[in-house]
Amino acid sequence: MEAKREYWLGFDLGGTKMLAQVYDADWKVIGRERKRTKPGSGATGGLDRVIETTKAAIEDAGITCEQLRGIGIGCPGPVDMDNGILLQPPNLGWETVNVKQRMESIFSCPVAVVNDADAGIYAEYRKGAAQGARCVIGVFCGTGIGGGCVYQGEILQGANGASCFEIGHVQVMSNGPRCGCGQRGCLESVASRLAIASQCARAAYHGDAPYLLEKAGTDLANIRSGALANAVKQGDEGVKDVVREAARYIGIAIGSVVNLMNPDVVILGGGMVEAMPEIFVDRVARSANKRAMPAFRDKFAVKPAALMDDAGVLGAALWAEHVLGGTPSAS
Repeated sequence: MEAKREYWLGFDLGGTKMLAQVYDADWKVIGRERKRTKPGSGATGGLDRVIETTKAAIEDAGITCEQLRGIGIGCPGPVDMDNGILLQPPNLGWETVNVKQRMESIFSCPVAVVNDADAGIYAEYRKGAAQGARCVIGVFCGTGIGGGCVYQGEILQGANGASCFEIGHVQVMSNGPRCGCGQRGCLESVASRLAIASQCARAAYHGDAPYLLEKAGTDLANIRSGALANAVKQGDEGVKDVVREAARYIGIAIGSVVNLMNPDVVILGGGMVEAMPEIFVDRVARSANKRAMPAFRDKFAVKPAALMDDAGVLGAALWAEHVLGGTPSAS
């Protein structure tokens, strides 16, 4: 007798770490596995790592592949959502790869592929801080800056079913720093964690962030979100100024989106926001409202993400349930 398919698996393919979790019918985690990505392994090696991590999560759950109803995979970068193809992700250094085809050939269950920021905001819409919203946008500040939009229960998609809402690649500074996408002055180039860490390292070197210099030095590998948050708490005004300026730029980008979409809710997430929510939420809200049309000003709520690290992996599984299982978009 064929095993009953009653579990969903979500996968979050982050820039430096990957996480797989198996969920039961009540969305309780029953198995998980986390591994680091291997830089320079390319798409083939990277997918091998994804498959290895997925198998380990299934084993940890004590189930078989035949019991999975479907797999949802959140990937950084543009995604052809209709065909499950990851399109040259700038922060992974991969070429275009058909994730859906490869995963379905291994696990013999349907697979849905979604942008990781879209997955995060979909999770917030279904289970987090944006439940009940008609239109919600999300901005996630980490290694890069991802964005997503859920409108009337569906992830906003562009031409030919492609993911869109790449707010990290909206230009906010004329002739600004070069971004990983090849353009200059993108939001990601001035407000991502890497951009903030670089500016804070410079501040530490020049004596404007003594606590950060003592605890983390000027090596970007050591200047993580937690180190920056501690430096702010210890009175490093140079770090605080950099973070506030980054939040202002995020607000500039969001203000333009507010004028286009008129959202109910704006969700801010990612490691930087989790570490310093009081700075980001207030500064972003003020900056966005300053640039919103009068009719839209103060009509949208800016909230920190509620689901933290689990948003991407949960959202990928929830999206798989929605598109593969024919379930309602709200639960």
